[in-house]
Amino acid sequence: MDIIWIEIGLILFLIVLNGLLALSELALVSARKTRLEQLAKEGDARAAIALKLANSPDNFLSTIQIGITFIGILAGAFGGATLAEEIGRYLAGVPLFAPYAEAIGVTIVVFCITYLSLILGELIPKRIALNDPENLACLVAPAINLLSRLAHPLVILLSSSTNLSLRIFGFKATIAPAVTEEEIKLLIDKGTQAGTFQEFEQDTIERVFRLADRRVSVLMTPRADIVWLNLNESPEETKHKIAQHKYSSYPLARDRFENIAGVIRGKDLLSLIMEGKPFDLEKICRPPLFVYETTPAVKAMELFKKTKMHIAFVVDEYGTTQGLVTFGDILRSVFEDVEDTVEGESDIVKREDGSLLVSGSLPLDEFMD
Repeated sequence: MDIIWIEIGLILFLIVLNGLLALSELALVSARKTRLEQLAKEGDARAAIALKLANSPDNFLSTIQIGITFIGILAGAFGGATLAEEIGRYLAGVPLFAPYAEAIGVTIVVFCITYLSLILGELIPKRIALNDPENLACLVAPAINLLSRLAHPLVILLSSSTNLSLRIFGFKATIAPAVTEEEIKLLIDKGTQAGTFQEFEQDTIERVFRLADRRVSVLMTPRADIVWLNLNESPEETKHKIAQHKYSSYPLARDRFENIAGVIRGKDLLSLIMEGKPFDLEKICRPPLFVYETTPAVKAMELFKKTKMHIAFVVDEYGTTQGLVTFGDILRSVFEDVEDTVEGESDIVKREDGSLLVSGSLPLDEFMD
């Protein structure tokens, strides 16, 4: 009888041990790396170990698989043979079950072990791991890291064999991005539905993502709408133009817009006028910044930051100036809804006959939305 209890205890121990390995595996796989990085920066050594394991999943997954396989072998070796025999002996005393006592005993033991393995060895541990993956990953990381070191030679053998097999079958090992743009959008959408984010915030974030796909030619002010200053105009004409069109900066050219001399800031003009200095625009002119019309909006922002400029001339492949783009134009593309609300204007107007009147400057991606 003592042997039976020892066997039962050993089987339960192996099942629980299998559950701990399953919990560790799912916790380390499900843990958010951003959260682990934050904990590691705060000085949590266990989080640093967990992050290290999460960044090299092949090693710890192989270690856990070795452990689970080893437990399976032990469970098979001590798979309740004595217990099944004892149950069969008990059933043999019942005339109805006597002819099948041994088979029934084995079936009962296999069913019980399978049931407990699924519940205690898989489902419950994995459910626990999903509830709090980061903290559990930190908790199990030191032990899994130690096991990884002990099983390192075997892990190398398994990893090499796996990679070789994949190459033989024509599979290439590719590392998917940790987080994709679509995943972030999906999370934000769920957050909006749950009330965590407002619809305006969701729309603004999506517009920020869209900047990478937008070119400055979509955001620029067309050449025909640009207000520019002529070097050969009289000071009175220039001052009159400035009074009519109040901007933070003005393009400066000589006679024709093609002959661009540079850019003048509005505050430099104001200082020149207020101090009564000679009205020499070339002295306060800044060198022009040129970008191709195919330049992405994000790249233009980087140029503005690098050059300390906030205005650039947009040219085509022939060097002809097609328009002007400013840092404000890019910002307005992100916060366009705010501007539309304030100004009461819309790029799309529904007419009485049901058709739509669409502004020619409306980007195609916004029209499709």
